[in-house]
Amino acid sequence: MFAGTDYNGVWRRYLPGVPVELISFTADIINNSVKLQWQIATETNNYGFEIERNKLIDKSHQTEWERIGFVEGNGTTTEEENYYFTDKNFEPGRYEYRLKQIDLDGSFEYSNIIEVEILTPEEFSLSQNYPNPFNPTTTIKYSLPSDGFIKLSVFNAIGEEVSTLVNEFKSAGNYEIHFDAEDLTSGIYFYRLKVDNSNLTRKMILLK
Repeated sequence: MFAGTDYNGVWRRYLPGVPVELISFTADIINNSVKLQWQIATETNNYGFEIERNKLIDKSHQTEWERIGFVEGNGTTTEEENYYFTDKNFEPGRYEYRLKQIDLDGSFEYSNIIEVEILTPEEFSLSQNYPNPFNPTTTIKYSLPSDGFIKLSVFNAIGEEVSTLVNEFKSAGNYEIHFDAEDLTSGIYFYRLKVDNSNLTRKMILLK
């Protein structure tokens, strides 16, 4: 058996017969979530992948690697396979990720490490819902530059509160929430985000 990296730093692990070969391992930041994607060229007796995360505090202090999920492998195959995992909704900071590829016999190898940074938003903001008009679900995104107690509510055209979507303390970061208006009638609605003495309001249209 041979394990190592090629000249591009890509993890490649060769076993007798068909190799288990990781072509790429990447991360995309979507709001406060990190979407991991890795591509496998071929697999032999692949039980699956444990996903591990490490938060970087500073050069002298790092947290321990922690297991945050598992994605089942495809056993043995000579076809390319794409795998995905999303690490959802955590606070801004620098994070490292690695894969622990595990064989059916329990043996394992680690992938290369990739690093991502989730930035703290620069301003308090409330985005236009999407889609808009909608029926009956839509997504609302907002950003908090600092920690605070927030309330996100929906009002009808005459100012009556018809739904409370968030009413709790939140850390600084980017967020999104899905609003289901199944029980409401068609019409114009407003959603308001309130943090301390600041608030933002936007209009949305429900069409059934």
